[in-house]
Amino acid sequence: MTGQGQEQEQGADAMRALQGLEDGRSSVRLRAALVLGTAPEPRYVDTLVERCAVEPEFFVRDMLTWALTRHPVSVTLPALLSELRSERPQARSQALHTLSKIGDRRAWPAITRALLSDADDEVARSAWRTAVVLVPEGEESGLATVLATQLGRGARETQLSLSRALVALASRGDSALEEAVLPALRAATKAPDARVRTHALATEQLLRDPDVGFEFAVGEAKRIVALGGSGQEGR
Repeated sequence: MTGQGQEQEQGADAMRALQGLEDGRSSVRLRAALVLGTAPEPRYVDTLVERCAVEPEFFVRDMLTWALTRHPVSVTLPALLSELRSERPQARSQALHTLSKIGDRRAWPAITRALLSDADDEVARSAWRTAVVLVPEGEESGLATVLATQLGRGARETQLSLSRALVALASRGDSALEEAVLPALRAATKAPDARVRTHALATEQLLRDPDVGFEFAVGEAKRIVALGGSGQEGR
C-alpha cells in the first residue's frame, strides 16, 4: 500500500472512531477511544474532551483520558483548562482527572479554591487528587489549609478521598511536608462541628500510621470526640 493509501485508510479509521464515540454500545465507544489514542491526532482533542463530559461509563471515560494523554500537551492543556469552567459537573471532574494524569504543573493556577470546595462531591474529590499532584514545592502548607476546610464533608467515600489526599500531600518524599499538613489538621480537631473534629483526628491517625485503615481511624476518632477530647492531650 502506498503512503497516500495508508493515510486514507488511517483517516477512514479515525472517522469511524469518531462516529463510534456516539454509539449506544459502551464496547464500541471503548474501542473508538482506544483507536483515537493509538493514533493521536490533535484536531480530535476537542471531540475527546467533549465526550468526557457526557460519557456515562467509567471505564470508557478512563480510556478517553488515556487517549488525551497521548496527544501533545500544548493542545490538550488549553482544552482541559477551559472545561474547568464548565457548568457540567462531569466535565469539570473528568478534566481534573485528566490533568492529574498529564501532570503538567502549568495547570496549577487553575486549581482554584472554588474547585477544591466545589458543591459537587465528585468534582471536589477530583480537585483534591489533582491538587496534590500539581502543587508546586513550597505551596503545600497553603493547600493543606484549604483542604482542611473540607473536613467533615460528605459521606464515607468523600471523607476517605480527602484523608487520602492529605496523607499523600504529607508524604510527597520530604519529611518536612508532614509538618506542613499537621497544623491544619490539629486546628480542625478544635472545630465546633463534631464531624470535622472526628474527620481531622482520623486523618491525623492515618498520617501517623497509614496501615490502621480508615474505618478503624474513624472509630477511634469518634471515641475521642465522644469523651470530649481533641486527641492532642499530652502532646
